[in-house]
Amino acid sequence: FREPFQVLLDGTFCQAALRNKIQIREQLPGYLGGATQLCTTRCVLKELESLGKALYGAKLIAQRFQVRNCSHHKDPVSGLACLLSMIEEGNPHHFFIATQDQDLANKVKKKAGVPLLFIIQNTMVLDKPSPKSLALVQKLQTDQLVPEHQKQNIVQLKEKEGLAKREGEKRRKRKRAGGPNPLSCLKKKKKKTQEGQEPSAEKKKRRKRKRNR
Repeated sequence: FREPFQVLLDGTFCQAALRNKIQIREQLPGYLGGATQLCTTRCVLKELESLGKALYGAKLIAQRFQVRNCSHHKDPVSGLACLLSMIEEGNPHHFFIATQDQDLANKVKKKAGVPLLFIIQNTMVLDKPSPKSLALVQKLQTDQLVPEHQKQNIVQLKEKEGLAKREGEKRRKRKRAGGPNPLSCLKKKKKKTQEGQEPSAEKKKRRKRKRNR
């Protein structure tokens, strides 16, 4: 996502901004930390028109934004369906979605790589990335660091390295087998102790004989 950030707004977001006296055009660039392009679709404008006077103010706000072409020229659909169609196939145009419609927000969260904006009281809020978005970012970072052909080379190198390690371990084992046997050392020590004990045993026998005499 690069400047200018493209933000697709629906009628519910415009209505909430009007109710909470939020100046979207002035405040949103400061919140996102960069230039923004506020936009909507013909379907959203048609929906606001059909809702009459209750959303007349929201319609006036939405009419000030750039109108992005959607695929519903002849047969307009609801704002929800239209905005969802604009972010299909991985959100190629890098749209932010700004809405107060909970149903639309839940469906946006199920898509990877679509930032979601909404209003709480008199503040615009950028929702935290969804689990799908986080998984997508991790995958993209991995792919950028290690291209596919290099991944295959790494696998081959690991296999070769594993074989080399096994050969090295075998060589080490052979060297150990050629050294002195620790068990033989222990036996020799036992013999020494036994030999050292023999004189004392003979002395005891001699003492017993003298006593008997």
